[in-house]
Amino acid sequence: MLLERDDVWSAAAAAAGAARAGNGRWMLLAAAAGLGRSAALDAIVRRETADGAMRAVHARCAPEEREFPFGLVRQVFPEDEDVPFSAPAGPDEQRVSHRLVTRLARSAAERPVLLAVDDLHHADEQSRRWIGYLARRIAELPVLLVLTECLDQSDPTPPAPDHGMCVALRSLSASAVTRLARAAGLDEEQTATCVEAGAGNPALVQALVADLGEGPLPRSPSAPARSRYRDTITDWLRHRADPRSRHVCVALAVAAEGDTPAAPGFLDRTADLSPHPHPPSARSVRRLGGLMRHPLAREAVLAAAEPDETAALHACLAELLDQSGAPATAVADRLLHLDRPTGGWMARALAEAAEEAASAGRVAEATAYLRHALSGPLDADRRATLSLRLGALELPHSATAGIRRLSTGLELHTDVRERAAAAHALSAALVAGRRTDIALRVLHQAGRGADDDELVQELQTLAALISSHDAVAWRSAVAGLRVLAPTAPATIEPLVCGLITEYEAGAGLCSAAEALRRIRPRLTAPVHPRLRTAWLGSAGTLLQWADCLPEARRLADSCLPAPPTPPDLTDAGLQCLHSVRAEAALWAGDFTRVLAENTPLVEASAGHGVRLPHLVAMVATACSEAGRRTAAWEVLAAPGTSGADSSWEWNELSYARALLHAADGDWQAALDEHLACGAGQDARDFVSPVATPWRSGAALALVRLGRLAEARELAEEELRHARTWGTARTIGRALRAHAAAVGGRLALESLTEAVELLRPSPAPVELTEALVDLGRAHIEAGNGRKGRDRLREAHTVAQRLAVAAPDAGNGAPSLSGRLLGVTEEALREGRVRGRTQAGTGCAALTAAERRIVGLAAGGHSNAQISAALHLTRRTVESHLTSAYRKLQVTRRTQLAAVLARDTDATAPAATMMAVTTPAGAPGRP
Repeated sequence: MLLERDDVWSAAAAAAGAARAGNGRWMLLAAAAGLGRSAALDAIVRRETADGAMRAVHARCAPEEREFPFGLVRQVFPEDEDVPFSAPAGPDEQRVSHRLVTRLARSAAERPVLLAVDDLHHADEQSRRWIGYLARRIAELPVLLVLTECLDQSDPTPPAPDHGMCVALRSLSASAVTRLARAAGLDEEQTATCVEAGAGNPALVQALVADLGEGPLPRSPSAPARSRYRDTITDWLRHRADPRSRHVCVALAVAAEGDTPAAPGFLDRTADLSPHPHPPSARSVRRLGGLMRHPLAREAVLAAAEPDETAALHACLAELLDQSGAPATAVADRLLHLDRPTGGWMARALAEAAEEAASAGRVAEATAYLRHALSGPLDADRRATLSLRLGALELPHSATAGIRRLSTGLELHTDVRERAAAAHALSAALVAGRRTDIALRVLHQAGRGADDDELVQELQTLAALISSHDAVAWRSAVAGLRVLAPTAPATIEPLVCGLITEYEAGAGLCSAAEALRRIRPRLTAPVHPRLRTAWLGSAGTLLQWADCLPEARRLADSCLPAPPTPPDLTDAGLQCLHSVRAEAALWAGDFTRVLAENTPLVEASAGHGVRLPHLVAMVATACSEAGRRTAAWEVLAAPGTSGADSSWEWNELSYARALLHAADGDWQAALDEHLACGAGQDARDFVSPVATPWRSGAALALVRLGRLAEARELAEEELRHARTWGTARTIGRALRAHAAAVGGRLALESLTEAVELLRPSPAPVELTEALVDLGRAHIEAGNGRKGRDRLREAHTVAQRLAVAAPDAGNGAPSLSGRLLGVTEEALREGRVRGRTQAGTGCAALTAAERRIVGLAAGGHSNAQISAALHLTRRTVESHLTSAYRKLQVTRRTQLAAVLARDTDATAPAATMMAVTTPAGAPGRP
């Protein structure tokens, strides 16, 4: 590939002409490796000896012969037995040089000689001096001396400036490479690769053109193909490059890996790794550095390098980066190339990089750093610390791996206080893996034999916090806290108080006002560092229950990391604060925030042994409120069943399922889940409706199922407990259930009280539901204008709670949400509904009940209705039972007559009550 070499041919022709005329010349072709020095030399020889006017004598230097005196000279004069094999003294070397030049002159007198010497930079010192001796006397000889020398070694030294010239072979221009690639049929992208990865090097460009003609690079490992490009680089590195150039090339390839540049002084610091004593030329470093920026070249060089060589270079570069203050991840990325870290600074850098990566949400990267740090030599305490941190990072993605790492960390610690901290981390992880009994055992063993009373009390209090996930252990733990409370150290007492208050609030023994009176003064009290998050988790829970949502949120935000930093599930207090943050946002109606903050963790832990029922319940409820009911059911399926685990979190999950069943109109299923939630709460002495108002939900389901007496009993019990706690949310919610159960004038009074309580409170969901019920109650009582005012107010609140959803028509965002749908349906009904007896007649039917009653009146069986409307048989039966009560009928055959009578009596309502057979529904049998 001899493009763009016309100046070389012209210079060579002129020099050859002068030599043939008896005026000898020398010509030095200087170029970097791969730029075609040998090819240009061979072309000159062919051109100038083609007509026989000159005789060619070839000699090629090799690095293996550099230490042998006159090695090059013996190639020029192979039959001369007088050429010495050792380095002679000054006068003797002069005598040898003179004799050899004289012999060459006699030979050239017969026919001019073209002496071609390739790779002069590899010549031995005696031969180089002989070449200089010849060049100084060549003007009087019919000899053309053509030499090649690699610029990677150093700047060329002209043998005799007066009698010849240096010609630098330049890299191929981009336009020349483009012409070659286009001529070979390569496309634009392939041509660009030739330009960039070839770096104007004729040998590399030629190899790339051939490779890319067979398909794109790199090729799949499953279909290996010969890579001429890689072979060219490998051959140069292993067979033709001098040790210094080879070392520089590999060092630059190592430095170019990743996104971090080589640290200043890198090549100088790695000089001792090279067998060559002299530093590389600046030109060589620039050229090779540019080539190594391309991944194809870099990969080829690294593939040809020895693993030990690249590891040593990575270690050297990592140390330089560490000393220069580079980011810890840049240092650690280099250390990952080592089989194992060997120095203490390496483990420190890897640990720092793990924290840096974790803070950015790159958990897989952080765990890789810590695993590598643990593969090196560490003292027991350092290994324990790193094992605990690695366990915390691995836990959400693999409960088994995380718990195993944390167990290792606990076993390695010898100091009793360090073991206590490790036990806390392991117990919290076990709770996340739903192994509360083992978690309590770990804390108990950590305190066994300790002679520090305060440490024992600290562990006892932490065990009480863990015990809240076990119905039986929770009671005894609270009893122990009551004994501890009077003598608890000041740094432990706030958490003791908080946990006792949580129990009493759930047991209906404490009001919200009393809970706040206990908690708020202690928020500024000093707390033991290991108990701080647990105390704030308990305080945040009580603040949330007391409807101090912004304050609870601030507590959580002060401890929890901001996204994308992963949560730490090895801290039981932080687990509580996650729950507080999620539920505070849900109660405030900020469904988007609930999903954004908790969905990543729920999705990351799903199927990996970590089950977070409470967060799952919050995410599922937020999905449902946002109008994504299918997604809500999918989320609820992730944790599976509780098994023997009696944690309060499963009660929250049952309550969430009940809400979704209610939203689907499956009232029997909703009732079953509410009762399951209630049974779980009763086992913990939790009777207050502050967390899971299951009685209100069950009462509403019983009303829909026509079981009014049972509904009223549950609603009245709920209202009593709600008034004990005393927040507007709990009372308003209970009043709404009570209104549904009692009906008539009492219902209107209860709903009016509920709305008045809820309007100034941070309970937008409960307010919207109460306003809808109040609006309907006013309309059914004959006060349509007042009822519609309440419905419009409900719709306004629902719009504020709605979330943005893509509009299928024009792509613009629209509003979506469960409450928005409920209020819009209520508005449609309220504007056309006539005056009927409250709670009876067609006007009292819900939209779902009207559809089912219409089909039943048309003669469809329950099975046919179920298939037509895609509902379960139980749901259809529940709707019909409720409709029978409202229509005051006892048999299916009465439905048609009642519908016809109500239609005639209330013409406007007929439009809303008309029911048609859905598409695909079976006709009348």
